Amino acid sequence: MLFRSQLLKIPSVSARNEHRADMSTCAEAVKEHLLKAGADKAVVYTTAGHPIVYAEKIIDASLPTILVYGHYDVQPADPLELWKSPPFEPSIEEEKDNGQIVVARGAQDNKGQLMTFFEAVRAWIEVTGKLPINVSFMIEGEEECGSPSLPEFFRTSGNE
Repeated sequence: MLFRSQLLKIPSVSARNEHRADMSTCAEAVKEHLLKAGADKAVVYTTAGHPIVYAEKIIDASLPTILVYGHYDVQPADPLELWKSPPFEPSIEEEKDNGQIVVARGAQDNKGQLMTFFEAVRAWIEVTGKLPINVSFMIEGEEECGSPSLPEFFRTSGNE
């Protein structure tokens, strides 16, 4: 849980300039998670805004490829007084109908979902030795503020 909760500890608030360095830190952490999950290639791309992480696990060029899209940026945690615990210090809480849940800014939108995809790839490789299809990941850092750098990334990323 410790390594997996690292993403939740990074205040990757894309809408606030004071978190610009956190955005880069989080992009690098996403890259490392993808490599640990089994990606053969993971790159952090600089944009006019916040970085985009692209990774892939290509098994066989003749096989289908799925693209997993996600984002590592989060909304501001305001108002802070409504949080039971600090928003960037993950905690586990008991819920009557849901059992245990992880509580932190970004746990449900979207860092928790990212970890589900990363862990699925890691587990599939660990259990079977390889994936049955190719997988590409495109994880951006501006979804919460309208993805302004995404169109330019798509226009230019195929040229590398």
